[in-house]
Amino acid sequence: MSSVAVLGAGSWGTTLAVHLAGSGHEVALWDIDAAHLADLDANRENRKFLAGIALPGSIKVRPKLEAALAGAEFTLFVVPSHGMRACAERVAATGARSLWVCAAKGLELGTLKRMTEVVGEPLADADPVLLVGPSHAEEVSRGVPTSIVAAARSEERARRVQGLCSSARLRVYTNRDVPGCEYGAALKNVIAIAAGICDGLDYGDNTKGALLTRGLAEITRLGVALGGKRETFYGLTGMGDLITTAMSRHSRNRYVGERLGRGETIEQVLGGMVMVAEGVNTTRAAYDLGRRHGVETPITEQVRAILLERKDPRAALEALMSRELKSEEWKGDPGRVAAQD
Repeated sequence: MSSVAVLGAGSWGTTLAVHLAGSGHEVALWDIDAAHLADLDANRENRKFLAGIALPGSIKVRPKLEAALAGAEFTLFVVPSHGMRACAERVAATGARSLWVCAAKGLELGTLKRMTEVVGEPLADADPVLLVGPSHAEEVSRGVPTSIVAAARSEERARRVQGLCSSARLRVYTNRDVPGCEYGAALKNVIAIAAGICDGLDYGDNTKGALLTRGLAEITRLGVALGGKRETFYGLTGMGDLITTAMSRHSRNRYVGERLGRGETIEQVLGGMVMVAEGVNTTRAAYDLGRRHGVETPITEQVRAILLERKDPRAALEALMSRELKSEEWKGDPGRVAAQD
């Protein structure tokens, strides 16, 4: 059995801690919010983010970061994207050594970097392992069968994390296409917001089927331009994660979109949420990446206009539907994806 530090006691961090402890690993759980940690430890339940799931007695809640990291063979970063760099810098300052695992989905505003890049820079590690896939904490914590991906350039590192996390209810695949896996997992949140907007507007299955299909094409087009492999986007971290997030009642991003579709502003929506919807910041980053690399991202552009320019959601859909008519058939090199759609 292994010693594991889980940094971030939100719903997913708590779920991973519970899962790993259930597999017999020694788990230390830390969070920047000391009051939240104290409540979690006192009640042995994450009442804020994951109510109803008992925290095993074997999990050690550590208010001091150094204590959580002490002796950890694996360290899982499970914090929101906007706090990832600060967390990695704090870890680096301790001088701790571990196999670093990034279990967050998102892109850093400003730098537009992936989370493994953000984690790796302060820690001088060019190959942290990415752990992502179609996995709602609400279901994994209850033992619902789930499959995710451990991605790293080093197959040996990916296999170590695969072995750590795999169980009878959580199947972990490996992949060496880290950019592809990471962009798929992040960009799908933008399309999930759009799917929620469709729900809020009371549009039907026809609309959502078209949205998810063209959304996957958009994710793939941008992801390949950024260095991912085309086939990765049709796997668990691409299509699988997109379907799960865009369709689920558990999805924060779909929920944000639904409320936007019903006429609320983004300030009203986010003001009433406890958990983070990564797709809001990712929309801004994805838009900037598309413009930087000359890739058309029509769905992302309309979601951004709704979020930042208060564009009416119905007008945004009309803008998508009235674009220049095109063929869906790709007539170029089947190994490449066009920059325009």
